[in-house]
Amino acid sequence: MDYRHEWKYQLNAADLLVLRQRLRAVMRPDPHAADGRYTVRSLYFDDPSDRALRDKLDGVSRREKFRLRYYNGDPSVIRLEKKSKLAGLGNKQTVILTAAEAQAIVDGDTGWMLSHPHPLIRELYAKMGARLLRPRTIVDYTREPFVYAPGNVRVTLDYDIRTGLGSMDFLDPGCVTVPVPGAPILMEVKWDSFLPDAVRDAVRLPGRRAAAFSKYAQCRIYG
Repeated sequence: MDYRHEWKYQLNAADLLVLRQRLRAVMRPDPHAADGRYTVRSLYFDDPSDRALRDKLDGVSRREKFRLRYYNGDPSVIRLEKKSKLAGLGNKQTVILTAAEAQAIVDGDTGWMLSHPHPLIRELYAKMGARLLRPRTIVDYTREPFVYAPGNVRVTLDYDIRTGLGSMDFLDPGCVTVPVPGAPILMEVKWDSFLPDAVRDAVRLPGRRAAAFSKYAQCRIYG
């Protein structure tokens, strides 16, 4: 399993303006982003003891979480993702689902998952049985992504983070979501074996240090 380095910074509105200009000068927008940005909708899973949430808040070195995700309000392409962390390094595994498969998972109709050819779907099936993983929270936000080929660097600016409260209407693009308190803005910096100086300098801000931040945890404030 390959892990990537990852830094997270919580920003204010002024930081966002400065970083947007710096990143545009040294990096290129992700070609998948129309007009330099896209919207993200995720549905996170947790167990009855909120292990994924507690592991994040407690800073557990080895942890994981599962989510469903699609982009720009278009549920025709849905991803099941498993995010793993180990000593500050991150790994993501992904498989594409149909809308019907995603809805079946949300509804708890899981029998078909046991014989699915992809191991990630079988793993989620096992953990929905053994740990009672279930969908918990919808998370929406807007993302501005930038890429830099040397080091396989990706920098993202995330804002307008919203929560679906207790709604599980993941596949309904019109599902009502509300802003999380404080209107947080987040920068994530991810790279493989090295971070080029040009990017390192661009993301450096006086008084800002990399720190833990979880959009999932922010969106669980309502329950």
